[in-house]
Amino acid sequence: MDLDVPDAESMTALGERLAAVLRAGDLVLLGGDLGAGKTTLAQGVGAGLGVRGPVTSPTFVIARVHPSLVDGPPLVHVDAYRLGGWDELEDIDLEATLDEAVTLVEWGEGVAEGLAGERLEIHIDRSHGGDDAGPEGAEVRHVHVRAVGPRWDEAALAVAVRP
Repeated sequence: MDLDVPDAESMTALGERLAAVLRAGDLVLLGGDLGAGKTTLAQGVGAGLGVRGPVTSPTFVIARVHPSLVDGPPLVHVDAYRLGGWDELEDIDLEATLDEAVTLVEWGEGVAEGLAGERLEIHIDRSHGGDDAGPEGAEVRHVHVRAVGPRWDEAALAVAVRP
């Protein structure tokens, strides 16, 4: 499923809508270039899950746990950018919380797929002006959502995340 997201507020709103279909045990992998909007999407997921924040990029701490404030699952927010591969990801011991939390891994493409057979893979591409410019010249983000495994009903997911 593909979506165009015109600005940061819309990316946050997409994260909030996505959170409505997430549950404990879900893995979400986020990919895209620097500045694409991965952390902004994660902030929306955190807001939608009702977790303690702020949700910020965990680049230097690698992983941050945001407990729920509304009796829902916690958000485990991971930044795999500085990790050298699967072995270093395993050292974080995400398996210990995978079943009880929503786990969101920025820069997870090509690194974190082995954490779960069922997952959402979200890739965000930035436009570069021209015909793709959004309101007031903002760069539109092209978001591709891929559901992997039987946990996900792609039709229901598409309905849930469309504005």
